[in-house]
Amino acid sequence: MTVPTAVDPTRIEGAVAVVTGASRRIGRQTALGLASHGADVVVTARSAKDEIEAVADEIRALGRKATVVMADVTSQDDVARLAETVRAEHGRADILVNNAAVRKQAPLLEMSFEEWKQINSVVLDGAFLTCQALLPLMIETGGGTVVNIGGMTGHTGAPNRAHVCTAKAGIVGFTKALTVEFADRGITANCLVPGHIGGARSASAGAAPAHGDGPLGRAGTVEEAAAMVVALCLPQAGYMTGQTVHVSGGLYMP
Repeated sequence: MTVPTAVDPTRIEGAVAVVTGASRRIGRQTALGLASHGADVVVTARSAKDEIEAVADEIRALGRKATVVMADVTSQDDVARLAETVRAEHGRADILVNNAAVRKQAPLLEMSFEEWKQINSVVLDGAFLTCQALLPLMIETGGGTVVNIGGMTGHTGAPNRAHVCTAKAGIVGFTKALTVEFADRGITANCLVPGHIGGARSASAGAAPAHGDGPLGRAGTVEEAAAMVVALCLPQAGYMTGQTVHVSGGLYMP
């Protein structure tokens, strides 16, 4: 990744990051973490306008520029508008974090085709569309890095989550495809897989953890997961690409 100043490998002064699904939890904390390391951040959400505006305010409080784009990552028009905004307001894109997701449960034999398509569309179509729209700008300005957020069920399987398991397994393959296709154009790509991350979402009926807490005996925090996403975006991680990184407290050890 080529950023305007990269003397300190832990800083990304002047870099422009795009984070989807940035209104809460890992997406929000990732956006703030990137800003704290010197990036200007474009944050997106489909519908949580008040929450995403609050995230933007927090980024500005860190002394960085924040741009809000309300966008559905499954919409070609919305993603095209996102890319146009990034180009018009920032002129570059150095980091893309694909965090948009929908978490639902349904037994396979009761799952509607619409439910199946929705999960796969947000995770896989969303990553495809954002990469197709933003990678050309990355290439123009010397390369960049993509971090796709996966899920442990994509590696282990889980009951009532065939759609999520499939989508999250697919994003690993997509990450590998990005790696081999764009390495010669200065782009790295990795997949970050959170384990059981505590908080409001984990407590909700629609996102009950499919696994225990693992050897550490506790859930991870949003801050711990986001810190690894940020680490993958820093210049000092420039030789790391095509990898799937698990932040699971040892719960999953491939």
